[in-house]
Order: sequence, then C-alpha cells, then structure tokens
Amino acid sequence: MRAARCTEYGPPAGLGVVELDDLEPGPGEVLVDVHAAAVNFPDVLLVADRYQVPAPLPFTPGSEFAGVVAALGPGVTGPPVGSPVAGAVLTGAFAEQVVVPVTGLRPVPDGLDMVHAAAFHVTYATAYHALTTVGQGAAGEWVAVLGAAGGVGSAAVDVATRLGMRVVAAASSQERLTVARKLGAVAGVDYIREDLKTRLRELTDGGAHLVIDPVGGDHAEAALRALRRGGRFVTVGYADGKIPRIPLNLVLLKDAVVRGFEIRMLRQYAPDAVAAGDRALAAMVRDGMRPLVSRVHPLADVAAALTDVAERRTTGKVVIDMTGGA
Repeated sequence: MRAARCTEYGPPAGLGVVELDDLEPGPGEVLVDVHAAAVNFPDVLLVADRYQVPAPLPFTPGSEFAGVVAALGPGVTGPPVGSPVAGAVLTGAFAEQVVVPVTGLRPVPDGLDMVHAAAFHVTYATAYHALTTVGQGAAGEWVAVLGAAGGVGSAAVDVATRLGMRVVAAASSQERLTVARKLGAVAGVDYIREDLKTRLRELTDGGAHLVIDPVGGDHAEAALRALRRGGRFVTVGYADGKIPRIPLNLVLLKDAVVRGFEIRMLRQYAPDAVAAGDRALAAMVRDGMRPLVSRVHPLADVAAALTDVAERRTTGKVVIDMTGGA
C-alpha cells in the first residue's frame, strides 16, 4: 500500500510517500481501505512533534478518514466487509489502508460521499459538542466563533446557525468572513483590522453568551473580555500556534465559565452525549448539511496539503483523495 511517511520531525515539506506492506487487523480491529482522509491542524503538530501526545518515528500521519471495510480481525462480528465507514485515529490515515479498533468506526451518514464523509465527523462533532454538551448553547443566544472560516470554525458557524443561535464570525480577512456568512453568520469581525472586544460587544447587544475558540493566541483574551456576565468560553485548539495566558481576574469579574474540550476523550466520559450528538448531526445531514471542503489533493501532494493548513491558507477542510492516482 502507499502511505505518507514522517521519518523526521519538522515542517510538512519533509513528508514523503512510500510503499509499505499491506496491513492485517488484530483482535478487536478492522481493516479499512481508505478512500479519503481529511487534514486537521493536529496532524501538522504531530509531524512537528508539537502535539500533546507524541508519535514515535517513523509514522504515517493522518487522523480522520472514510473508506470501506476490507477485513475483520479476530473476535469482530461487524460491520460487514464492504460497508462504508468513517473513523478517527491518532495517526495512520494518510494511507491506502488503516487498521482501527472497531469501536472507533461509525457508519457514513446517508447523503455524504467519501470526500465529505472524511471531512465531517471530527470537526462537526467537535463543533456540536463544544456548542451544546460543553458550551450549553441555546437558541437565540449570541455565539462568537473565532477562526470562523477554518475547519472547526466553519462547522461551528454551520451547526450553531442550524440550532437557532445567532453567530458573529471572527476571522482574519473579509474573504474569510464572506465564507462564514454563507454558512449562516449574521455578522462578522475582521480581527486584523478591527478591535475584537469592542466590535463583539457592539454586535451582540452588550456581549456574547458563548465563545468558541479553536485559534488561541492574542485573540482569546479579547474574546473573553467580550463575554457578557455569566458567559461561557470554550477553548478547543490553538491554530494560532500560541497558547494564551488568560488573567483569571477576568473570569472572576465576569462570573464566566471557561471550559476546555478535546473530542478524543468524549466517548470515554460522555457516551450518551456522543450518541445523541451523532443522531443530531445525522439529522442535519439529511436536511442538507455538508462540510465545507475547499481543496482535494492526491496522496502525492500530502506535504503541500499540510503546508497549506499549517500556514492557514485554506477555508473549511482539505481532503486527501486516495483514489485520485499518484
């Protein structure tokens, strides 16, 4: 099988595509023929050895995929061979095959092709649970979404709008704000050219009820200052590359709730919420919701795809198409 391979930590340009032996599933595992795999910012961090969970060298990066069940390991009774599935792993998805625990797979929602199925679950589940399970968002509330044209950000705008929340998008250019408005944002702040705290307060009638922040950096504190009293702030990532240092007196003075959220652990501590979220997202897909996929690359271009994500030159999701030739 062909696979992207990281043999030395550093920028994505160091990735290559190599031939590896075909995989075999072990007990409790499923072998999947990968049709498409989405690029996420943690993939960039793993290649650079900057993620909170290290990946020993050499390894195949890639965490989010969709494909078809090719074989079942000992003790596994389903899903049947030939079933379309999607899943997530820490590493291994940028390859023509991946082995994953059967518990890490889910059916592809009706209506999604393989490219959109690969781009769907991690960002949309992250967005849904950041907004609801963790953020306790409700219809009619003002929600500020930072990085609103990125993978998690665009999903958060989309889901929040469909749940009846009023979204103010924050992004780094008017072009990116246009993307967010097409997904349902009712207003936008260009935080490169505008004062984020002031504009958020103006646009949300005195302060946001909820902030979803997948960016971090210097904008996090400004968004926290733009919360109304009793507001909630959910941190889900640091695409800016800089982890913010928040003055805790702001939390005290605003009676604010600050929560962290990481999707990988949710199935362990909130399985009922995960099941409910999967049902809600599947219903939204049936109603026409689709992830924003801005670029599709063949496996041979995996280094360029990760570089674009690392340098924040993309909107929505970037996908590697394993069926697209060399």
